[in-house]
Amino acid sequence: MSVSNFLRRLSFILICIMAVSAVLPQSGADPLRQVSAESASSPELGEATADPLPDSEPFYSDMIEAWKNEGIAAGSSTITVKGKAFTAVSPEASVRVDRYAGKDEALIWNNDRGGWIEYDIDVPETGLYEMVMTYHAYNDPEAAYQSYRPSIMAVSVGGAFMFREAKAVVFPRLFRDELPFKTDEYGDQIRPRPTEIGQWIEKPFEDAGGAYDLPLQWKFEKGRHKLRLQSYTSIVIDSIVLRPPAELASYQEVKASYPASLAERTEAITIETEIMHSKNDVALQVAVDQDPLMTPKADNKGIFNAVGGTRWQTGGGAITWSFEVPESGLYKIGMRAYQGYQSNKPVFRKIYIDGKVPFKELTAFPIPHAAGWQGVVIGDETESPYEFYLEKGSHTITMEATYAPFHPILRQQESVLLALRNVQEDINTITGGVDDQNRTWKIKTDFPEIIGQLEEILALATEMRDSLLAINGKVDNNTQALSTTVKDLQGMLEYPNDIPYKMDELSLISSRIGSIRGSLTDGPLMLDKLIVTPVDADMPRMEANVWEKLGGSLSAFFHSFGSENRLSYNDDEVLNVWVNYGRDYVNLIQEMADQYFTPQYGIKVKVDLLPDENLLVLANAAGKAPDIALGMTEGRPIEMAIRGAVQDLTLFPGFEEVFEQYSPGSTLPYYYNGGYYALPETQRFQVLYYRKDILQRLGLEIPDTWDEVIEMLPSLQQNGYNFYIPFNDYMTFMYQHGAEFYSDDGMRTALDSPEAFSGFKTLTDLFTIYGIERQVPSFYQHFRDGDMPIGIADFNFYLQMRVAAPELDGWWGMAPLPGTRRPDGEIVRWTGGNQTSAMIFTKTVNKDEAWDFMRWWLSAETQQRFGSDLEGFYGVAFRWNTANLDAFSRLPWNREELNVMLEQWRWYKDIANIPGSYFIPRELNNAWNRTVLSGQNYRDSLEEGILNINREIWRKGKEFGFIDEQGNITSTYDPPQIKEPWKGVDIYVNE
Repeated sequence: MSVSNFLRRLSFILICIMAVSAVLPQSGADPLRQVSAESASSPELGEATADPLPDSEPFYSDMIEAWKNEGIAAGSSTITVKGKAFTAVSPEASVRVDRYAGKDEALIWNNDRGGWIEYDIDVPETGLYEMVMTYHAYNDPEAAYQSYRPSIMAVSVGGAFMFREAKAVVFPRLFRDELPFKTDEYGDQIRPRPTEIGQWIEKPFEDAGGAYDLPLQWKFEKGRHKLRLQSYTSIVIDSIVLRPPAELASYQEVKASYPASLAERTEAITIETEIMHSKNDVALQVAVDQDPLMTPKADNKGIFNAVGGTRWQTGGGAITWSFEVPESGLYKIGMRAYQGYQSNKPVFRKIYIDGKVPFKELTAFPIPHAAGWQGVVIGDETESPYEFYLEKGSHTITMEATYAPFHPILRQQESVLLALRNVQEDINTITGGVDDQNRTWKIKTDFPEIIGQLEEILALATEMRDSLLAINGKVDNNTQALSTTVKDLQGMLEYPNDIPYKMDELSLISSRIGSIRGSLTDGPLMLDKLIVTPVDADMPRMEANVWEKLGGSLSAFFHSFGSENRLSYNDDEVLNVWVNYGRDYVNLIQEMADQYFTPQYGIKVKVDLLPDENLLVLANAAGKAPDIALGMTEGRPIEMAIRGAVQDLTLFPGFEEVFEQYSPGSTLPYYYNGGYYALPETQRFQVLYYRKDILQRLGLEIPDTWDEVIEMLPSLQQNGYNFYIPFNDYMTFMYQHGAEFYSDDGMRTALDSPEAFSGFKTLTDLFTIYGIERQVPSFYQHFRDGDMPIGIADFNFYLQMRVAAPELDGWWGMAPLPGTRRPDGEIVRWTGGNQTSAMIFTKTVNKDEAWDFMRWWLSAETQQRFGSDLEGFYGVAFRWNTANLDAFSRLPWNREELNVMLEQWRWYKDIANIPGSYFIPRELNNAWNRTVLSGQNYRDSLEEGILNINREIWRKGKEFGFIDEQGNITSTYDPPQIKEPWKGVDIYVNE
């Protein structure tokens, strides 16, 4: 028997054993777990319904091609179904029929938990149809705050998805900025608040990501069908229409139908793009640019004179402008645009005139890359302008971000990544995961399938490179990455017997291929103005000359010395606040301070952007520190408290009242020598994220403990999946096993306890014994692709999924972290995270005023208002993860999301900071590396780290006077000990 056949049979036997173990019944289920683990979206995991599993469906591009190859023609009938005519509804869906916004008997779906509604549709003939919904955004008048989310629906027909994109069909809301722009005391304009445009919208069913240039088409056989809509956001539905797919004519066909007339000579119509008629996402923002040809001129002020940039890069984001045409006739349209974000790569916009794409060439119009501002006339590849016939009167032009031309390449990318994973698994199988350089292989003879897989990958990578080069017209970073991949694969195939030694190189190729997705799907574009002129008129100049640019640069240089650009300090009449967040955060804090704090307290506030947190050390040494600093990383306050630079907050009146609003575990990093030197502003903790669809298909339950995680791993891994754990997540395993990081007096580490060794062994065993992947460049991308359908991640992951993965809405969920079961049956879910904080400087002459500001800023009312305004300005990507639980619970979570986070909040526990504590993460990471990567015994490795930690704590204790020259302890740190979960969350859970 050959080695190949022997290994295959051995692998089969092992898989069978794992499969049997995976289906054995699991005990110890916690009934409370089923409630707390519910996700933000439907269907529920394990729910006994006929709901389809989305990852089992083909892509739309494959299905539409297959239907057309079958000869399925476009349907010719139009079928209208009224929203009120639903035939079934899920138990949790809150629906009613009532009058809404001028329409009688509309279906009002007040949806905050998820659910579905069903319609019966009678189709008279087999064919392809578009579906169109007439809908209105719904805002519950009794809700605490307005929702800015679009409605994203999963659409199934007859209990099945026709294609994968059907699980995320988007129906956006429309917004408009409040105008005119307001200005502050320095002459800078204040970012306007968005207001929702309440109107009925007619919109075809389209994919959520902007991957296709035309609406989705659906194959309906003749007869009756059940159409199911699943969602977790509210909406009002008037009707759903099935109609023949609209066919776009070419430009030449449309041009032939124009009247033979020209507009009379008129002035160019200039549309200032910062004045938007509407936008379908609050994240689409006006911007400031100092280019000398901008209108209006910024003159080194914060004057809004553009729109977009990196805020307008996601597929589906659309902006509409209105304009008046003085005379009917033929016009051409140009734009002054900045597209210098990605070298040699165009971005694409779908262009509508009066709500319709006029001809097929505008379904994905390319805007080329340029280093600076450029003039772009909407025209063909020869730069001949397209002509538009416009009647006299009001018109609109809409631009929508799309990456449709890149979509075929992204499909190929997924195939390549899947094939690479298969090759890596095959190589691991034959090598046993051991890189034995002394072994001789005969890959062509014994394992010819590996050669075939690599040849297929090489062909796909070559085709991707050539397709990308054809679209771009020039070599860009992605093309270079693909060219490098092609050369690497050719080198492997040239020496096939070395392939088993190339696992690191295959991982690098996978990372390189995976990295191109973001740059292809993102299409940032900034616009200054749109120009509409008669076809025979010249476009105005769009690019500044060298003298104008030089003058602008000199002006900006001299303006940089102005007082408004300096960090303020030591002004007795003004409270100086330095903020380590972005400029938009700073502006909003200043606006709120002027509007609410100053009128109440009579204290004027100057909020400045702190570009680098390290400047605080220099500023304090120079006697130029601010009164108060916000947004500090959690280690910074104690670093400065040790040196007497920041104030002990326990000395202020009312401290206990403020302190009680935080979980005890979140305040640990700010305790030092009997005082608290900062308070938390934001708090990030980890929870469990899982793909409902994949776990449901595998028949797996949400793990409640780490033992259950270990039990589910064979089922995951034998199906090509895995579980994600951050390699440096030592806090979770140490705390859950009952270990502490310091002795009671804080003068040495307590990691030499049996509990700590047990926690470290559990962590490292998951990687060394149970096959958890050691290096994962992007859990988000693996989770989105589906090969890591479950894992541990923090708050940022939640935002990524909500913003960048709309196609998975409804198919992923959250649950509290797996824990460790105590003998009494309680599951301990301790974990830490990351925070930002606020602190007051010792040298301030405005201590009482600074404390008043801190109390106001950290109050539930202010934090909730700030979080709501921030999300209202910029969208869910800017969800404010305030550490104030009262304010956090008021933000726009649905009930399932909030319940999961509250359950985990009670188990939040960070690490106290003492002199030398920075050695703890450093040495634990080193110990993990020694055990997992180098094979050292876990106990020996951790003991080596403990020795180094204790040395550093002792050295720092002597430096700061806690240990005398003779080695006697003269004073101790005595960090607080947190043993029980925080009961402060209970009142919010009960609500």
